[in-house]
Amino acid sequence: MKKLILVILGLTLAAAMFGAQAAALVPPGNRNAEQPDIPGASSRRTQATNTTFQAKYRKVYALLQNDAGLRGKIRQAAAAYGIDPLHIVGAIVGEHTYNVDAYDRLQTYYVKAISYLSSKLSFAYDGEDITDFVQRPQFQKCAGKSDSYDLWECREQVWNRSFRGKSVGGTSFPNDRFGATFFQPYYAGQTFGLGQLNPLTALQMSDLVHQVSGLPRLDVGDPNAVYKTIMDPDLTLPYVAATIRKSIDAYNDIAGFDISGNPGITATLYNVGNPEQRAYALKAENDKRRAAGEPEKLPEENYYGWLVNDKLPELKALF
Repeated sequence: MKKLILVILGLTLAAAMFGAQAAALVPPGNRNAEQPDIPGASSRRTQATNTTFQAKYRKVYALLQNDAGLRGKIRQAAAAYGIDPLHIVGAIVGEHTYNVDAYDRLQTYYVKAISYLSSKLSFAYDGEDITDFVQRPQFQKCAGKSDSYDLWECREQVWNRSFRGKSVGGTSFPNDRFGATFFQPYYAGQTFGLGQLNPLTALQMSDLVHQVSGLPRLDVGDPNAVYKTIMDPDLTLPYVAATIRKSIDAYNDIAGFDISGNPGITATLYNVGNPEQRAYALKAENDKRRAAGEPEKLPEENYYGWLVNDKLPELKALF
């Protein structure tokens, strides 16, 4: 009952925000007539495994089509966070088309999740654990952040401003993302599970998922539990939904656009991350456009979101 009340309160709050903001509805479909360029890294990764983007798309589509239980879990997660299930499907399809191949059966993800409990993982760089790293004085400004999203967003900003590509206290830090530097025990850029989440995103969403879905909060000091959560479909789908919910809210509240009817846009943001920063950048650009008497720029899909919108009739047929 408590969980149900929290869900209802969350959806009521979201509805109230949308009504108050009166954001401009982004129409369905792609803004680009042709698919934007696919990054070379994605193409090389696909060629290296002797497959094609089309074959990978068909594989993940078959997983969704053949598993009614998985579709039910997606519906349930979407309902809890007040989003269309096609947003979750779009994120899954995009990741497994352009990132890694989907497994043939959902059960494989559960087996992988259990395997992460048997190995000792750590979130560290050059021997310094993340729990010690964030105690450095540069992170003092983040100490007052109580929500997990605000806390890790703040820490990521401190990383970009004070450490990324710099030498601090005798240690040279790479010019790379916070998540790739500290949160990839195996190799940089690796994401996991059905939603191909990275650990930093999961840590950001921890409080929202705890509030809405009642799952335990994640602890950065327990990397094994973080990875198990990412790999277990029953645990990761609420995190996927929460990530998409955050993107929709950010574009509504900051940029004044309602992207809830365009899965290609939410898939794009799922792929590139940092929805709040991108919403602020779009708002700044449109402020300049309005001042110059020019039409507003709508949010646009990238190559990943373009595929989702292009395949939307097929994806809708799943539900």
